[in-house]
Amino acid sequence: MNKKQKAYNYMKTRIIEGYYAPGQRIVINQLAKELSTSAIPIREAVRQLEAEGLIEYKQNVGPVVTPINENEYLDTLSVLALMEGYATAMNHQNMSQQSIETLKEMNEDMKKSLEEFDFSEFGRLNRAFHDLTYQGCENKYLVDNIRKTWRRLDSIRVAGSTFNPKRAKASIEEHAEIIDLLQDQSSFEKIETAVRNHKLNTIEAYRSQKSKPNGTTFI
Repeated sequence: MNKKQKAYNYMKTRIIEGYYAPGQRIVINQLAKELSTSAIPIREAVRQLEAEGLIEYKQNVGPVVTPINENEYLDTLSVLALMEGYATAMNHQNMSQQSIETLKEMNEDMKKSLEEFDFSEFGRLNRAFHDLTYQGCENKYLVDNIRKTWRRLDSIRVAGSTFNPKRAKASIEEHAEIIDLLQDQSSFEKIETAVRNHKLNTIEAYRSQKSKPNGTTFI
């Protein structure tokens, strides 16, 4: 891994996971010291993150972490609910028993991550879980757009900014229900509805927590 890629990965992880707050200034010389490198690869990484929408330049300030757009988050997640539901239902007949067992293992690992307060690992496993449910879908255009939408959520960054263990626990239970439907070769309609509602439940949980004083949220 070259120095620019290392700097990019370092900054992107901290932005997505909320270590760098929205609006926080990116101090290039400070990062260069942290990563024991020159300012050149840091600037290159900043330009790449700017292209992805994670960083923006402010006059007389320099690069800052892009503010979170909550309305865009809700709109994007709503679209993701529709696409993932349809793609998972399309793919259900192609799911092997090995894939089913892998989904079960991932869900168990998510439980462990939650118990150990490893929310970063929980998020990684959550994405991997859903990717496996639809990656064999024959409509590759749909799969590609789902993955692009996940990357769009990265740039919005609500996912890593706050965390609600109650919603996380419910998400694991919903995953188990989805696994059962896939294993039982349930109908297209049942699977599509379960996966779609799983994402829509996250939206409702987010809205509910936002309406409470000092509420926390989770995707």
